Amino acid sequence: MTRPAPFLLLLAATVLLQASCTGSLFKVKPATDLPPLPTNSRTADAGGVTIRVAPLLKDEESQELFEANLPLSGVLPLRLELAFQSGVPVEVKRARFHLRDNQNREWKLLSPKSAIARIMNANGITLYNPNSRKQFEKDFGAYAIDLKTPLSSRESRRGFLFFQTPDKLPVQSGQQLTLSVERLPQPATVTIN
Repeated sequence: MTRPAPFLLLLAATVLLQASCTGSLFKVKPATDLPPLPTNSRTADAGGVTIRVAPLLKDEESQELFEANLPLSGVLPLRLELAFQSGVPVEVKRARFHLRDNQNREWKLLSPKSAIARIMNANGITLYNPNSRKQFEKDFGAYAIDLKTPLSSRESRRGFLFFQTPDKLPVQSGQQLTLSVERLPQPATVTIN
C-alpha cells in the first residue's frame, strides 16, 4: 500500500509540470515585426543578385528578438537580403555561404535546428516539454532566410543565416568577418563590421 503513494505523487507532479510548461522555451518576437535592413548595410553584387548584409546584432538586440543571447551561445545570427534584378529565376538553394574571421578561420553554417541545440546547450536546458521546443523551433525558424524557393524577377528575400564560432566559444565583439557567397550567377564577398 505504501509503494503506490510515491509513484502517484511523482506522476501527479509530472502532469502538473507538463501542464504548466506550455508555449515556447523562449519568447521569440514575431518575425513580421522585424524592421527593414538598416541603411548602413553592406552590399555586394553577384551577377544580378544583390546581397545586403546588416551590421551584426548586439547582445541586447539578440536578446530582444529571441529572448536568448545567441552570441553567448557561440551562435552568430547574420541578417541578410537577396534581391534579384534580372529576368531568369535563380536557384538560391545551390548558393553556398562561407563566413571567415580575420584569422581566416571558417565559421560553420548552422541550420535553425542546430542553432537551437547550441542555444539550449549553452543555457543548460536539458529538461523541457517537447511541445515547447517545437514551438520554439517554429518561431525561431521563421527568422531563417528561405533558400529553397527560387528567386524570380524583381523579388527579394530577407532572413538570417546562423553561424557557429570555430571554437564553439561565445562570439567576440569587434571581429572583422567576411561573407563569401558561391554558386549564384557570380561569386560575391561582403566584409562585415
